[in-house]
Amino acid sequence: MHQALESLLDLLDLERIEEDIFRGRSRSAVVPRVFGGQVAAQALVAAGRTVPAERMAHSLHAYFLRAGDPGAPIVYTVDRIRDGASFTTRRVVAIQHGQPIFHLSASFQTYEEGMEHQADMPPAPDPESLPTAAEMLPRYASAFRDEGVVDRLIEARAAVDLRYVDAPPWGTVGTPREPRSQVWFRTNGKLADDPLLHVCLATYVSDMTLLDSVLLAHGRGGWAVGDVVGASLDHAMWFHRPFRADEWLLYDQESPSASGGRGLGQARIYTADGRLAITVIQEGVVRIPRA
Repeated sequence: MHQALESLLDLLDLERIEEDIFRGRSRSAVVPRVFGGQVAAQALVAAGRTVPAERMAHSLHAYFLRAGDPGAPIVYTVDRIRDGASFTTRRVVAIQHGQPIFHLSASFQTYEEGMEHQADMPPAPDPESLPTAAEMLPRYASAFRDEGVVDRLIEARAAVDLRYVDAPPWGTVGTPREPRSQVWFRTNGKLADDPLLHVCLATYVSDMTLLDSVLLAHGRGGWAVGDVVGASLDHAMWFHRPFRADEWLLYDQESPSASGGRGLGQARIYTADGRLAITVIQEGVVRIPRA
């Protein structure tokens, strides 16, 4: 297992300090705030640890309230909203310096048979034919606002093998494109068979690239280029079918709208054999910097 993945798994292994209160740490961030995917994944870990193991996470809805301080611990308080015959609901608030920075509601369900249909998986190249982040990112070094961005991005994504199907936003700055993007991803190492762990790692990755398609529509490169400032506002995920985060997953993303200083991204995540595993929707602040 890659050392970076071991560090990420350690990050998700929250300390229980009371029955429904957990404490988490942060890792070094590319930007001077806690990565949103980390807080969402840790909050889901906290919720899941208060739910019977046979109940699987099937949805989450979250709001990012304040920027997290990567130098301070995060306390997660879990509210046991409901324990029903089939469904369990939890509410989690992440707190730093006495203030809430993140709020999550998650629902869990015991497995049952039911009607089945899904949207077809779109065409995509074999992930093994695409360059890794370490191979791809240096090609665009001249686009970034400072020399250290490439190394920080590679380090931040070392736990996950994430491969772009087409050029990322910073690869075609100034040239608007169709607001669609695809990436393949999997963890850099095998994981235990705990379904909650795989769901939490997919949640972690889901915040990395979802708003890329907003940038593509306007020929913007993003924060690393310096032509956009932004942050995640809210995030929702529905987990439809079992999957493994240590096997290739296709993240097919698009942006149907941007307005009012906000951009919307929506996506579907498929397993390599074409099963629709997850649906994701996120809105974020996307602003052009003032002179």
